Amino acid sequence: MKINRFLPLIIPVLSFILTEMFYYSPKMIYISTAIILASFAFTARQFVIASNKAEKWWNYFILPALFSLNLIVFSTMVSDTFLLQVLFVLNLVFLYMYFRSIFYYLTEHSKYKEHSMENFSSFINFLSVYFLASGIYGLQSFLNAPIWLLMIIFLAEICLIIYQVMWANKINLKMGFFYIIIAGLTMLELAWSISFLTLSYYILGLIVVVCYYILIGMIRFYLLGTLTATQIKQYLIFGFSSILVVLFTARWM
Repeated sequence: MKINRFLPLIIPVLSFILTEMFYYSPKMIYISTAIILASFAFTARQFVIASNKAEKWWNYFILPALFSLNLIVFSTMVSDTFLLQVLFVLNLVFLYMYFRSIFYYLTEHSKYKEHSMENFSSFINFLSVYFLASGIYGLQSFLNAPIWLLMIIFLAEICLIIYQVMWANKINLKMGFFYIIIAGLTMLELAWSISFLTLSYYILGLIVVVCYYILIGMIRFYLLGTLTATQIKQYLIFGFSSILVVLFTARWM
């Protein structure tokens, strides 16, 4: 279908319009989010069908769906209009780049830039975890939602994110399944423990995403067979230094 070529532009613009709609009319958030997710599923499925490859379309759906969903939840807690518009534009740009990349990957592979999927997965999932964690802590703070329920949501999403990272990096999922569960439970324990800190949800989300960065980085390189002692030291030094800087510079409630 010729429309497939235009979907990488149509879908991001549609998503941007829908996010702007619920910004001006908050009651539209559920309808807008449902349409956005449905459009992602449609696009991913269209590209897979057009490729004539034995691919599962939902593997291409997970990354944009979780990123946009987490960004939308996070945006409901942001009061600064300028920051909100920056987030919406960020979503627009990412979706365009992502859908254009998978369109080339599946249908015009000669135009595909090598390692684009891996790079997208690493960077966007990093942001997605931040929006997820900050949103979870924000819901706990603003709505007084039960932490156990929020942590179940966190566990489900973080396992999907880790799965997507492994799939994007072409890691054997039969071998990686054990690590998805272990990493997911580890992140759950960390996130639950961090929830007791008396810091803003912005800062708590930052601590969680640094922990995620350390954990997923070492697991990814280990499963790819390229993890070295130097890399472990670099991850740990960067991670713990970042957390210490955040804790010492943050304003405690």
